[in-house]
Amino acid sequence: MKEGNFLIVGLGLLGGSYARALTAAGYKVTAIDIDKESIVYAATEKIIIEGSVEDDAELIGNADYIILALSPLTMLRWAEKNAALIKKDTIITDVCGVKGATAVQLQNIFPEGVEFIPCHPMAGKEVGGVKNSTATLFVGANFIIVPTENNTNRGIEFAENIGRILCCAKISTLSVEKHDEMVGYLSQLTHAIAVSLMTCNNSEHLQAYTGDSFRELTRIAKINDSLWSELFMLNKENLISDITAFEEKLSEIKSSLQNDDTESLRQLFKDSTKRRQEFDKSE
Repeated sequence: MKEGNFLIVGLGLLGGSYARALTAAGYKVTAIDIDKESIVYAATEKIIIEGSVEDDAELIGNADYIILALSPLTMLRWAEKNAALIKKDTIITDVCGVKGATAVQLQNIFPEGVEFIPCHPMAGKEVGGVKNSTATLFVGANFIIVPTENNTNRGIEFAENIGRILCCAKISTLSVEKHDEMVGYLSQLTHAIAVSLMTCNNSEHLQAYTGDSFRELTRIAKINDSLWSELFMLNKENLISDITAFEEKLSEIKSSLQNDDTESLRQLFKDSTKRRQEFDKSE
């Protein structure tokens, strides 16, 4: 891999952080992004050696490894437009938060001899853009590889190496279906809850009275509306199921209050505390 050329397509927070980590590890990194300022900044800061605001045929054709750091639908459109420019034996991966709507579709778009191995680094920030990217964004994070029957050992090994370069704490392998099921609960539902908390009370004075619990629970409510609406819609069956389960559990708390049932309320708190303690042990 050290001798190969990496191309990052989409130089935002995740793409920029990949570029920084790969460059810091001694790899040759180029980039394509529609925002000229991002390319200029990345080149000036020596995050990349070269970049373009166009789908540069030379950059694409010279890439040995391509990382697609785009929203799901934009990623599919980019692949359809540029697949023919990619040389044989190139390995492509992504950072996308849904796989059911993208993984096999992309594998079918890319030409024979080009391998797409879906991946998902479980890390991020509330701010975007290459200027907010860091080489350490993924340090200690979980890294999920989502192979299909179309992937080879070479592709999976490449993905594992990426996880190690990023210094991820745990590298896991999930099926497409299991990935979307787990991400629906662990990521998308939590964002839905944060958005709901942030918008269900319109008081202008929340900031003056709030404590750490509200701040922590709503940290991720600062959300990219374009990206996250795509992620929600493309995984809506799983997310609707998770929201229903959450509503049922919240209704138990509501019923306990309505019925003055302190014992049921305490039992829910005990169950939650025990589950969280087990969760903490596994970290």
